Amino acid sequence: MSRIGKNPIQIPEKVEATISDSPSGQTVKVKGPKGELESIFRKEIKITKEENKIVLKRDSDEKLNKSLHGMTRSLIQNMILGVTQGYKKELDIVGVGYRAQVQNNKLLLQIGYSHPVEVESPTKETKIEVDKNQTRITITGISKQTVGDLAAQIRSVRLPEPYKGKGIKYSDERVRRKVGKSAAKK
Repeated sequence: MSRIGKNPIQIPEKVEATISDSPSGQTVKVKGPKGELESIFRKEIKITKEENKIVLKRDSDEKLNKSLHGMTRSLIQNMILGVTQGYKKELDIVGVGYRAQVQNNKLLLQIGYSHPVEVESPTKETKIEVDKNQTRITITGISKQTVGDLAAQIRSVRLPEPYKGKGIKYSDERVRRKVGKSAAKK
């Protein structure tokens, strides 16, 4: 039995979860105070709702089924956390003249290129905010995957370089710095 998959998922009071069968698998819909998420899961894992808990069981002990068991439970748990608490990622812009601003739900990045780079939010629920110094970007939303993907997409526009540390980095990320040529001569 999967250590993660065997644990039932507790459904909070404010959350409404529905499970239905579809041709490609089972559809789980979670509705909460922050919004609604829906996802389709494979047929190998049986998802059932018992009172205020969601229980997952697998058909066999094949390697694929074992790996799907824990992953499916984690994905459903993340959906429930998303509609109750939401997810948040913060990015810092480091560099002289580097800045960001939000216009019409689009993020405009001026980070050393000849033109500003535009990044658009993939969904209405995912919001991009920039602080008044224009150096910290905050991404909030109900889907952990969407928030993480958008943060990674923004970071990939200008990755932090190891010599001066310029670029876009996660707030909790530590950039390993390298010593330049001049230090090697001494």
